[in-house]
Order: sequence, then structure tokens, then C-alpha cells
Amino acid sequence: MNTTTKLSGFALGLAAVFGAAYGVGHLAGPVAPPAATPHDTTDGDHGDGGHGDAGHATAATDHLPGGLLVSDRGYTLQPVSAPAGEFAFRITGPDGRPVTRYDVAHDKRMHLIVARRDLSGFRHVHPELAPDGTWRVASPLAGAGTWRAFADFTPTGGVPLTLGVDVTVPGTLADRPLPAPATSTTVDGYTVTLGGTPQPGRTSQLTLTVSRDGRPVTDLQPYLGAYGHLVALRQGDLAYLHVHPEGTPGDGRTAAGPAVTFSAEVPSAGTYRLYLDFRHGDAVHTAEFTVVTGDPGTPATGAPAPTTTPTPEADHGTPGHGHN
Repeated sequence: MNTTTKLSGFALGLAAVFGAAYGVGHLAGPVAPPAATPHDTTDGDHGDGGHGDAGHATAATDHLPGGLLVSDRGYTLQPVSAPAGEFAFRITGPDGRPVTRYDVAHDKRMHLIVARRDLSGFRHVHPELAPDGTWRVASPLAGAGTWRAFADFTPTGGVPLTLGVDVTVPGTLADRPLPAPATSTTVDGYTVTLGGTPQPGRTSQLTLTVSRDGRPVTDLQPYLGAYGHLVALRQGDLAYLHVHPEGTPGDGRTAAGPAVTFSAEVPSAGTYRLYLDFRHGDAVHTAEFTVVTGDPGTPATGAPAPTTTPTPEADHGTPGHGHN
């Protein structure tokens, strides 16, 4: 039974606490302590990140999944004011100034992923960087609710990072229960089948197979340098995992479908929502799955899943589903 809630004002939400073992930091997320023995920098545009020890994380954060921290290794995700219909943020570096230089990863310098706290409304978009270090994009936060925004990036001279922050959009929210686990789902006329089960703490192979009208799709189009992108979010704290498939389009070995195989490792037992992005017919589509890993007798955090099988209407017919 859905619960209707009214949200008022526009504010950053409270952060999830990972395993109740980490304190809540500023800007709606836990903040990692700075890396040990940081180096001073005078590089205003962070051409080298200003920290030769960027690869040395503190013991307190080495084992954390991505997206649970608003600040890590001296970098902080800071949403900023923006006109209606736009979402804007900055990444500040160890010197407190906006970062303006980023490495290209998977064809983009910034991947912004958002999802409501109930794991609905998923979107994966790519903001544009202004000279002052502000990233801007048409707002992917479509509809009321508390959203988790993930910035997935690599600062030049630094290591890949995923920072997360909660943002609340005002309005009337109807809570959506998480769809039950299933190995097949449909989206935009495509059927996607999931083979394999993630295993906590070790690498597992996941194969997603795409068909349309009962026929295998063998001409998937490259999207961001791959035939598919997979994001996993853990129910409860929304721990983030972003993986890419084996092989590269055009390498002479990787088939353009129907199967796309990923090597993935989830950080713990629990319930996860998987989001597969793939491109076909000159459009990007997202297939979503609920999976349960580890001991099935172990209760998952968050709301229990319903007993219905995911359908396009229940699973994808929500505002905010799409791509830039």
C-alpha cells in the first residue's frame, strides 16, 4: 500500500549512514577524512590535482563502496543554486577551489546518476562544465522526493571518485515499493534477460541478453565507448557500483549483442537494483532489475519488495527516466 507524503521547501536531505558506523557530515553526506600527509598546491585549476598522494586513501574509507560520501580525498560535491529546470553543482578540490580539469572516462568528463531513495526515477546524464568549475544540466530530478545524486568522475592528476549527496524536491510523494526480483524485464519494446547472480565480496559474471519481438538484437550501438553500462544501487543506503562490460566495440572480438557480459562485485549481501543502459535504434534504453545477493534468509535493508514481476508500466513509467 502506497503512502502519500508531502515534501516542502528545497533542501539537501540527510545522508544515509553506512552500517550506522559512520558519522553524518556536511552537505547531506558522510565526509571522509583527508588523505594522510597531503601536499600543498598552488595549481589553481588542479592540473595535477595538487596531491601526489591521491592514490593513498585513509584506512577509514578504502573499503567503502562508492557514492556514500559527499567528500573524499579532499574532493567535495557541492550543489549550487540554479534556475528552475536546471541542476548545477561543483566539485571542490583539496585547496577548496572548484576543480576545472577532469580526465575523460567512458567518453565523458562527468557522469551524473540520480535515483530517488526508493530506487525509482533513475537517470544517467552528462552535464556541461562552465569555466568557473560549475557543472550544469537540465534537471534530471523529475518529481517530488528525496533523490540521491552521484557524481562519477576522475580529476586530472587524481583517482576515480564517486561522490553522493541527497537533494529533496518539494511536492506530494507517493512511495513506490521496490519491484520483486526477476530475471527478465521489458523496456521500450525490448526484452532483457539477466543471467548470473552477484556474489558479495567476490567478482561474478553477469550476462544481460537483449531481444526484440522474439529475435536477438545483434546490432547494439556503442554508447559511451561500450555496448552497455551497468549501475547497481544497494537498497537502504544506496551504495553505488558502476561497472562496464567485457570487450570494446570494434576490437574484432566483442560481438554487438545480443549478450553483454559484465564482471561485477557487490560489497555485501542485500537487495540491489540494477540499471542497464544500452543503445539501439539511435536511442538509449534502460532495463532495470531487482536482485538479492548473499543469504536469502538475511533481511535486506529498506522496504520489502512486492510479489509482482516488473513491467514497463510499474518499472519504467515514472518521470525522470531517460538520458542526456
